[in-house]
Amino acid sequence: MDLKQHYDVAIVGYGPTGVTLANLLIKLGLEVLVIEREAEILQLPRAIRFDAECMRVFQTIDVAEQLEQELEPGPGMKFFDADDNLLITWERPITKGLNQWSSAYRVHQPDLEKVLRKKIEQHPLLTLKLRHEVYKIDEEADQCAIYFENLANGTLLNTTAKFVVGCDGARSLVRRLIGTTFEDLNLHSRWLVVDFIAKNNKNDLGDYSIQFCNPKRPMSYIKGTGQRLRWEIMVLSEDNAQHLTQPDTIWSLLGDYIQPENAIIERAAVYTFHALLAKQWFKNRLIIAGDAAHQTPPFMGQGMAAGIRDASNLAWKIHEMIRHQSTELLKSYHDERIAHVKEFIEGAVSFGKIIQNYCEDQEYQQKVSELKNFITPVPKLGQGFYQNQYAANGQIAPQFKEGNTLTDDLIGYQFSLFVLPEFKDEIEELDLTDTEYLNIIYANSVEIKKWLQELNAHAVLVRPDRYVFGQASETQSIEQLLRESHIYDVVTQ
Repeated sequence: MDLKQHYDVAIVGYGPTGVTLANLLIKLGLEVLVIEREAEILQLPRAIRFDAECMRVFQTIDVAEQLEQELEPGPGMKFFDADDNLLITWERPITKGLNQWSSAYRVHQPDLEKVLRKKIEQHPLLTLKLRHEVYKIDEEADQCAIYFENLANGTLLNTTAKFVVGCDGARSLVRRLIGTTFEDLNLHSRWLVVDFIAKNNKNDLGDYSIQFCNPKRPMSYIKGTGQRLRWEIMVLSEDNAQHLTQPDTIWSLLGDYIQPENAIIERAAVYTFHALLAKQWFKNRLIIAGDAAHQTPPFMGQGMAAGIRDASNLAWKIHEMIRHQSTELLKSYHDERIAHVKEFIEGAVSFGKIIQNYCEDQEYQQKVSELKNFITPVPKLGQGFYQNQYAANGQIAPQFKEGNTLTDDLIGYQFSLFVLPEFKDEIEELDLTDTEYLNIIYANSVEIKKWLQELNAHAVLVRPDRYVFGQASETQSIEQLLRESHIYDVVTQ
């Protein structure tokens, strides 16, 4: 993959967020450079959960069917106190719902990354530089100059790109160049994370994740794919972290739940869980996404999922900005995503305080009561690129079935307009010629028609990331809706 003089987008980091973003940008026809420090995919398990909205993103990338063979739905989570009393049940239905996918999936992160990389590894729009590290980025008026080193031989390279996106993790260089600080959401704790490969089913505690909220030693059990099991053990103030990772200590701590004759330790490491949110996600043409922009404790399984959402929100906006030679939509990326991800981080913090017994007794009981039968939130985007006058705007749109075909497959990664059939004449009068930019879906199925009627709308405009932009109703025509979205001139040329 020879280095070119100029790219539309340079991505720093090729983990789940970076590879998802690369896939979506290439799908939109953009030239992409990816610079990744590591030579290969890290084969150790890291993230082990993602949700239905992420699956829709993978569906857009055309890898959902392949992934589905390697995934297993996860039904939810249960919290028990020290006396084995059930405190909280968080059900995550495995039946397909609003998104036409199960609420949550178990995954082995290296397998996911392998599928996503393979999708574009031979694509002519991708230049991939593994074992390379960025050391300098100069911002110019209409582009960025990127300087990086080949870590195998010390060769120094440089190129330019219209935008640089840092998907480069918690120690992000791009975030430091933006110059932002963090909002601290008040949870920092150390946990020993141990991944096992079971030899049999004797230590299988079932498909539900289990939180053991025992103040003497909080622990978590999470079932992975296949024979994988994960245990997370809170590090106490008196613990020696180095000693904790030793096999004898691990087997001793977990002796009531898992034994060496029944499982192999695949990995053991102490991590510090943080709840942090970068205050600024872009500066001029520098942008951050994934762990570079936010860090969440794992208690809602939303760490990787948040990065996938960042990529889905950002890719089409970069395409729009390049098309219109503007950076206008960057503020909407920041404002929409920062509010959305904050709700999940705050939820994880609330769960974390219960699991870790960080509350006084009265506050603890109140939090347990509030979360007793927790339902997964479906947050609205922060104020951004959508109309504000209706409650559905800024919410994710449902996915429907048209016969045996899912509507996201009909639409692709582009704008879509769901329209009641009786307004077909109005659509035809608009002479919408660019069907690669806007896909018209007439509400011939009962489900789509019901959705539009519930919204009191005769048409709904949905963005490429599947979030509702706005709706046409008695007070706004379809033409007015399209004009406010800034796509009218594109689709009527």
